[in-house]
Amino acid sequence: MARGRTRWWWKRETRSVTVTQVTRSLEDSEERPNMAMELNGGSVIAMVGKNCVAIASDLRLGNQALTVATNFEKIFPVSEQLYIGLCGLATDVETLRERFRFLVNMYTIKESRAISPQAFAHLVSSTLYEKRFGPYFIEPVIAGLEPITTTPTDGSAPTTEFRPFIAGADVIGCLNFAKDFIVTGTASDKLFGVAEGLWEPDLGPEDLFETISQTLLNAVDRDAYSGWGAVVHVITPDKVVSRTLKARMD
Repeated sequence: MARGRTRWWWKRETRSVTVTQVTRSLEDSEERPNMAMELNGGSVIAMVGKNCVAIASDLRLGNQALTVATNFEKIFPVSEQLYIGLCGLATDVETLRERFRFLVNMYTIKESRAISPQAFAHLVSSTLYEKRFGPYFIEPVIAGLEPITTTPTDGSAPTTEFRPFIAGADVIGCLNFAKDFIVTGTASDKLFGVAEGLWEPDLGPEDLFETISQTLLNAVDRDAYSGWGAVVHVITPDKVVSRTLKARMD
């Protein structure tokens, strides 16, 4: 019995791709990180004063327009005079909170001293950058007082001064240092506008508290993904004053 070679004929399908489809796919890929950043909402702001610094955030946790909780903390202490605000995807907030706590404890054990705000900012930057190909959807804000020790030439005892320090970073750890204020979150555009109008140099602790509170409350009132209360931490060389603010609950 003769056997012949079986031939399979495949029909090649061609599909034309229009410029509109390519543009739409590129826009979708660019919007995916923004969707993750805005999924749970929230906003954080830090401001510089005279020998003091303040950091504040709202308390809302949501799933887009659905409010899940009104007591979600986004600001965490690193040391006595250093705080970090984590704004973005809620699961990454909890992950990085524990990650930074571990790294700061290891630094303290190894160096036998508290970590400075400058060193902590670079630690945050390197931690985010090492995950740059699959980044944490977090934009951190760092606020603290940098100790500056000066030794007089006359042989007297050295003196320590505290310089306000604030910094921010994007999702891959690119640092941004500022001398006035830093904002992040879904209400960042509104925070920029209000802060530009209210912030002044050399504000005292009480004036700084009033300025950052009014800035945050007025900004989150204009953003559907932020609000439902706020918390403010004012850091001075002597103490840290934390206050919880009431806001619109709608």
